[in-house]
Amino acid sequence: MAGRWARNTSRGHPAQEGGLPRGRPGPHPTTLRRGSRAHRPSPADPPHELLAVSRALSDSRNEGEILRLAMDHVSAVGPYRAEAGYLRVHGRLVPGPQAGPDHAPAFDRTVRELAGRDGPVDVPGRSRGRALALHGPGGLQGYLVVTSRSRPTRAQHFLLAMLVHLTAAALSVAVAHRRRQEDALELHRLRQERATLQQRLISLAVEARCQRAVHETLAEAAASGGGEEAVTGALHELTGFPVLVEDRFGRLRSWTGPGRPDSSPDPDPARHEEMLQRVARRGGPMRVKDRLICVIRPRGEVLGVLALVDPRDEADEYTVFALEHAATSLALELSHLRHLAEVELRLRRELVDDLLAGTDETSAYARSEAFGHDLHRIQYVVVVQWRSQVSDDAFARTVGRAASALGMPSLVTQHSDHVVLVTEGRPHDHALYDALARETGTTDGTIGVSARCDTPDGIPGRYQEALRALDVRRRSRSRYGTTFFDDLGLYRILGPRNDYQELEGFVREWLGELVDYDGRHRAALVETLSRYFDCGGNYAETAESLAIHRSTLRYRLQRIREISGHDLANVEDRLNLQVATRVWKIMPGGPG
Repeated sequence: MAGRWARNTSRGHPAQEGGLPRGRPGPHPTTLRRGSRAHRPSPADPPHELLAVSRALSDSRNEGEILRLAMDHVSAVGPYRAEAGYLRVHGRLVPGPQAGPDHAPAFDRTVRELAGRDGPVDVPGRSRGRALALHGPGGLQGYLVVTSRSRPTRAQHFLLAMLVHLTAAALSVAVAHRRRQEDALELHRLRQERATLQQRLISLAVEARCQRAVHETLAEAAASGGGEEAVTGALHELTGFPVLVEDRFGRLRSWTGPGRPDSSPDPDPARHEEMLQRVARRGGPMRVKDRLICVIRPRGEVLGVLALVDPRDEADEYTVFALEHAATSLALELSHLRHLAEVELRLRRELVDDLLAGTDETSAYARSEAFGHDLHRIQYVVVVQWRSQVSDDAFARTVGRAASALGMPSLVTQHSDHVVLVTEGRPHDHALYDALARETGTTDGTIGVSARCDTPDGIPGRYQEALRALDVRRRSRSRYGTTFFDDLGLYRILGPRNDYQELEGFVREWLGELVDYDGRHRAALVETLSRYFDCGGNYAETAESLAIHRSTLRYRLQRIREISGHDLANVEDRLNLQVATRVWKIMPGGPG
């Protein structure tokens, strides 16, 4: 077949190489004749088919569909067969979507090398074919690769050329339409992006103004010297929410704004500590019930909590930023106050240590006056020891804070196992003990108070008196509470810091046999005798205090008479035994 197309060309037949057109239309098919009569198309003629295809091509806006229609109708215009179709996609020729899995890519490279020109293509298993470029107003749109099973007529050449031109035009229109759509979508996207950027710029500008307002307001508050109240007042002004500050233990320090509660119960220590750790791990404000909480934590040490009361969860990003910035300002303020307090506490301790050891009165008066403490007034020395508390800086601050709250102006220091206060005026009987029990949450504390001191040079002796009162209380039946040296009575001269030699001999003389018996038999005869005297010789009260039956108490007293050889009915023996038991209770190795 390829040979016949070539011979027709050599004889001057208007057909091109391979019998296929080069894409130029010839005379209109209505001018073609068969013999001497003009050929007029019938409804089934190819021109009508081409007209229908032209409408379908012009109606389609899908490039793949246009190429498919063209390839499907190639055979309708002549003895042609569409072998392949190509579309130009992003500057590259790719097989059309109608290419099946058996598509032979052998001539793909040949088609691409034509670079927009018509040209011959070898189609395996077919006669020579031709690649027809689909040129339109927008340039090359693709290719049709066509073979012919017989020699086409000039009319068929013309119809194929028309189909090529119609396909190229339809592809140009579809490409232009697609590009307009893409341009419209891109324009819409760019407009949306511009609107988003504009909105973001507006938000950033508003955010910057808000942050600048927060910075300026809190900076003015910090520079005003108003301290904690100035910072919390500025935060309330910025956010409109009530502001509160709590100390490390959850106790309310300050409240700014409406709704301050009349009373604030002490929080559960374990739950409060868990809450602090949870907020600290978060690293920023956290909502806890009706509050937005931020931990005040300079250099990793928690000093307290700054919170906004927000029961309706109305806080926004601006509010959170203001809270964080205020917490930072407050951390600096509280850290500074903490440092000043530590320096003052250290200087106070040095003064108290000098007073306890004995120092120049003139220097003592001047130094105490610098701290606002009047040594010219009557002074008392108070010694505090708490079993559950380590005698460190924190406990010393706790004792000083409790004394201050009770109206006891004091100078405070700490020793190895107790805290010492030099306070103006006589302390109330149990007020300091009760306050510290509430502050620490335990009642296992002992306080010793000296006699009055009129001049600073008497403070060292008064310190020994306070220690004696503390020791007597610790060794007594009710070891926790407050004991005044003035109330010691006999213990004032029998205290543990006197010379023990004579006292031990006296105790040994009167109680030695009983002490030895208790040691050998793990009994409690000395304790029973001491409790009997403490209860005034009352059998029922003594038995109840020892948690024993009255008959058991009678048996023990009888054993005491037998072992000691002393008669409790004898007035002199009774007095000596009672004094011996009192001394025994405060001696080393006593009941403790």
